[in-house]
Amino acid sequence: MILIPGEASSVEIENNYEFFRSQVGPALQSKLEEFRLLDYKAISEPELWDFLLKKKWKKATGEIKLHQVIQDILSVKVSDYISFATIEAYKATEFSLNDEEDWKQLLK
Repeated sequence: MILIPGEASSVEIENNYEFFRSQVGPALQSKLEEFRLLDYKAISEPELWDFLLKKKWKKATGEIKLHQVIQDILSVKVSDYISFATIEAYKATEFSLNDEEDWKQLLK
């Protein structure tokens, strides 16, 4: 069992969850197959894992148990992942509405 202190940094949390990564591979694959059945074929295992680290487990505290990690993976909804991916895409783009041309392009 792994303990996460209340003030754990994101690096510490990520490393603690990485401990379970190989053990939860089948759960990740099962969730990806579910996404594919719903016609979301472009989502990869590293992208799903990144979502879990940055969104589901962002504020994780206390003891991490394998069954909780698996439950978190299996409870991911497509809509939650898509919302996360959309926000991440907006964060990654160099998009500024300070220029009038940008506004015109957006409102076309």
